[in-house]
Amino acid sequence: MTAPGKRILIVEDERTIAEILMDYLRQAGFLPVHLENGQTALDAIRNGSFDLVLLDVMLPGLDGLTVCREVRTFSTVPIILVTARVEEVDRLLGLEIGADDYICKPFSPREVVARVAAVLRRAAPPTPDIRVDIDEAGQRVSIGGHRLDLTPTEFRLLRLLASRPGRLYSRAQILELAYSDDKEVSDRVIDSHVKNIRRKVAALVPGLEVIHAVYGIGYRFEL
Repeated sequence: MTAPGKRILIVEDERTIAEILMDYLRQAGFLPVHLENGQTALDAIRNGSFDLVLLDVMLPGLDGLTVCREVRTFSTVPIILVTARVEEVDRLLGLEIGADDYICKPFSPREVVARVAAVLRRAAPPTPDIRVDIDEAGQRVSIGGHRLDLTPTEFRLLRLLASRPGRLYSRAQILELAYSDDKEVSDRVIDSHVKNIRRKVAALVPGLEVIHAVYGIGYRFEL
C-alpha cells in the first residue's frame, strides 16, 4: 500500500502544469517538490530522498530521457515519464532506459495521481496479510492484533468505510451516515478525522494505508 507523505519530485519546465500537478498530489496526501531543470533534478535525486519522480521528457539542459538514463546508474527510484512525444519509438525508448511508466500530454491530473499511486504500490515491498477487526459492541478496532485507539467519531467513520471494502463513499454520504448526530460537520472536519485515523494506523503498522482518497469525491477502505 502507498502511505500518505510520499515525496514526489516533479521535473517540469512548464510552471502552470507543475502547479496543477502539485495541487492534485497534495490533495491526495503526497508531498510534491518541483524543479524545472534536468541537471538540477539529477543532482537533487542523487543527493535527496524521493519516493517517485514525475519526469518531463522535454527539459532545458539535460532532457528527461538523459536524466532517466543517468538516474538508473545509481538509483531504483520509480520514474514516470511525461511527454507530448507520442511516437512508439519514444515510448519504447523511455521504458527501455528504466522508466516505470509513461504518460502522454495532454493528460488528466487525476490520471497522473492514479498512475503515481499505482507505480508506488508496485514498487512497495509486499505487505504481510493484516487483519482489521471491528468490535461493534465494544466500539473497538484492532489491526494485526493491536488495539487502534480511536475517538467515537473516528470509530464511526472507519466502521462505515470498512463495512463495504472497496466502495467509494462521497463526502455527502459520509456526512449523512457517520455524522448523522452532528449537523455542523464540514468536509474539512471529515478530512481531519481521516488524517488522524491514517496517522494512528501508521503508528501501529508503518506503511499501511487503509483509507484511500479519491480526489474531489471521497474515501474508500481497502487493505
